[in-house]
Amino acid sequence: MSNRPEVLPFYDPATSTISYIVIDPANHHAAIVDSVLDYDPKAGRVSTVSADALIDAIRARDLTIDWIIETHVHADHFSAARYLQRRLGRGVIGIGDHIAPVQSKFADIFDLGPDFATDGRQFDHLFKDHEPFAIGTIPAETIYTPGHTPACMSYRIGDAVFVGDTLFMPDYGTARCDFPGGDAHALYHSVQTLFALPPETRVFTAHDYQPGGRAPAWESTIGAQRAHNVQIHTGISEADFVATREKRDATLPAPVLILPSLQVNIRGGDLPDPSGNGRRYLKIPLNTL
Repeated sequence: MSNRPEVLPFYDPATSTISYIVIDPANHHAAIVDSVLDYDPKAGRVSTVSADALIDAIRARDLTIDWIIETHVHADHFSAARYLQRRLGRGVIGIGDHIAPVQSKFADIFDLGPDFATDGRQFDHLFKDHEPFAIGTIPAETIYTPGHTPACMSYRIGDAVFVGDTLFMPDYGTARCDFPGGDAHALYHSVQTLFALPPETRVFTAHDYQPGGRAPAWESTIGAQRAHNVQIHTGISEADFVATREKRDATLPAPVLILPSLQVNIRGGDLPDPSGNGRRYLKIPLNTL
């Protein structure tokens, strides 16, 4: 029984997102992490090119998908979780169990009404902190890593950990903490939890913004992050990190897709229900964020 999953990355240049298929080589059971449903904000059009690439790879390898996992409610791309589940006919859609307050916050912002449930039921499974699960025969465990959002969850699968936006590549640093419920102090402590993992643990990030124009990259190690992360390497104090993080966050514009994507992602990847005319609509609240 191997403790080393095979990891297939899929880079989406439109949103700088990396989705993953995580495979148990022993029996071809697998999980999908942080999938992308394509969205053209100029035309208001959804398409499935990125998700279909995952499906093609899954079918070419004859993989059995056990889980379709979200590290958090993304603010920069739509989740393809529900589309993938419907096309593949299987896969439990999972997210961290702190999703409820995130749903509650944005249900109010988008005026989703009393019929919108804010208890996470749109997802098939709500992971608790340090909850064990498995990808085939490979043991896995959740690690609650709030800070970027209050509901971020990292997933340790064998010798790899999928950290969402908590850490980026060492030459870029960490996620921003200025979204509703974000907290730079919490992110600092979440990173220290990750840094306690063995140094050889492979780290897979959800985004890469190619600092200096280098090629896209998404894999590092805990040891490399401890030694070289430009914002939070070993020796950086909590006070220094928080000051640097908050100063940078104050200069960042909102993500281009934050308003449309949140409305889809708090629904587990489902689009809003059709209106009376048969069309689906996304709301844009003015002067709110």
